[in-house]
Amino acid sequence: MRHAIQRWARAIKRDVVAVWLAARDPRVPWYAKAVALAVAAYALSPIDLIPDFIPVLGYLDDLIIVPLGILLVIKLIPAELMAEFRAEAARRERAPSSMIAAVVIVTIWISAAALLLWWLWPAPAG
Repeated sequence: MRHAIQRWARAIKRDVVAVWLAARDPRVPWYAKAVALAVAAYALSPIDLIPDFIPVLGYLDDLIIVPLGILLVIKLIPAELMAEFRAEAARRERAPSSMIAAVVIVTIWISAAALLLWWLWPAPAG
């Protein structure tokens, strides 16, 4: 079972890179590119939307959201193109990273914190 999990994890890692390649390829339809770009940016971001230290929810994105996003992209891209992207991803040694996605996620967290402070701040008496 351990080997099956390791194979699955390697396949997910390869598919994230394949999805990133698909998002940049002109042969991919625009709607598939849009979804692929969002999935790849989120998966390759060095910062998670839900930090891993939050019990249960922290690993939810890694175990459910990213694989479901990859499955959706795979459904939107023609099989022969996806096979080509997977082969190219397997040849690459390291995965790219998405600093833009990291900035977006940090912006979301800062905005959420500011909104929470605004909501919790006591109104002036009067």
